[in-house]
Amino acid sequence: MNAKSSKPDRKRNDRRREPSEFAEATLSVDRVTRVVKGGRRMRFRAIVVIGNRKGKVGLGTGKAAEVQAAVKKATSAARRAMIRIPIIDGTIPHQVDTKFKASRLRIMPAKPGTGIIAGGALRVILDHAGVKNVLSKRFGTRNKLVNAQASMKALALLRHVPGSMVDAPVAAATPPADGAPEQQADISAVQVKEVSKEELAKQLDIHRKSKVE
Repeated sequence: MNAKSSKPDRKRNDRRREPSEFAEATLSVDRVTRVVKGGRRMRFRAIVVIGNRKGKVGLGTGKAAEVQAAVKKATSAARRAMIRIPIIDGTIPHQVDTKFKASRLRIMPAKPGTGIIAGGALRVILDHAGVKNVLSKRFGTRNKLVNAQASMKALALLRHVPGSMVDAPVAAATPPADGAPEQQADISAVQVKEVSKEELAKQLDIHRKSKVE
């Protein structure tokens, strides 16, 4: 009897010792109610972020009568909805502006040593995605779920840009081929255009804010 009872215990211990590649974080657990024929039905809604800090991150929500069951549902939903984002030298390749419901977000690349300049749900998602240096600005609602969904929408818009400032040294180090003067002129033009875009975007935002106010 002792030998038989020890086998399931070993299996349970092996399952517990398995290291998980993904890190989990619970953004919030809220009480939600639904009106039914017999009255109000109260449940718990959990919002979970999961990521491997190497470019993969997911967001999920789950509802259940108990907190643990809601978190478990949200975790499984986040695993199914994971996306991969491009990360270059610890930051994102380009600026992203997005709007989702009442939330507006702007995420911009930053130099090494800047850190994650963000707050709330966006900070948690960027940390679990593996982004180390980034600038961001949030407008609109402070709802955690809406901001988290807007953050995932913004990260899904990221694309690898060959002519970005991060890739410029690599492109300059490549040996020139036929028609080198024309190619070098194109590369330099892309670099100047990339820098001026960020400056112009900031100036336009200042003018827009002043007009709105």
